[in-house]
Amino acid sequence: MAADIELTPTSYIEHHLTHLTTQVGGLEGSFWTLHVDTLVTSIILGVIGLGFMWLMVRKATPGVPSKRQAFVELTVEFIDDQVKNSFHGDRHAFIAPTALAIFIWVLLMNTMDILPIDIMAWIYENVFGLHNWRTVPTTDVNTTFALALSVWFMVIYFNLKVKGVRGWTFELFCTPFGKNPLLWPLNLLFNFVEYVSKPLSHSLRLFGNIYAGEIIFLLLGMWAATGIAGTFFGALLGAGWAIFHILIVTLQAFIFMMLTVVYISMAHESH
Repeated sequence: MAADIELTPTSYIEHHLTHLTTQVGGLEGSFWTLHVDTLVTSIILGVIGLGFMWLMVRKATPGVPSKRQAFVELTVEFIDDQVKNSFHGDRHAFIAPTALAIFIWVLLMNTMDILPIDIMAWIYENVFGLHNWRTVPTTDVNTTFALALSVWFMVIYFNLKVKGVRGWTFELFCTPFGKNPLLWPLNLLFNFVEYVSKPLSHSLRLFGNIYAGEIIFLLLGMWAATGIAGTFFGALLGAGWAIFHILIVTLQAFIFMMLTVVYISMAHESH
């Protein structure tokens, strides 16, 4: 942190939870504020994930696979099996590749939470000259909402593609309580709540779990500043939490991917 800023628990947390932002158009108070750290980190991780998969496909051999190829094949087969259990159409045309891309991208973004937060802050400030730079894109609710809304728009698209405007409108007004015209408002209200709640729950589940993990790392970091005992136990518990957090970041990426598959599968079903 900057030398002229007194290090207190409040300033410590504010420093690590403040985004590097820019106003669109360069005007203070503009409607659009971009979180530069979130955007840049997300793009870099997306390129790394897709680039790694592309490289493995290019180097794939029909004989005995290398360890990296075997790992990729196991991952692809695992995702494909999960999609097959939830989606009963031509999953290889779009759904399975999309699920794989989502899982890898979200997993990479979540995994950034494992990096030592104070060491990364020191690198950003002293190597790159960036005072505020948040490492984990999925601790930014804008990221998780953008991902969830992208899935939501895909759900709308497949509803229209599979059922047509007339079929989807019929479903909105006539399910789940029946075709009686008196029940149309109730059906529409029920479906409206369902469609609104999907992106909310989809995004906030991922954001809440990863953000909570980051807060715990910050609290352990503050404990390390209380003395020798705090440093020892803070480092010990931090290492233990990091190991446990590996399970959390993987599980949350899997859950986000599976909900995407389930939502798109529901869009292909007629009631």
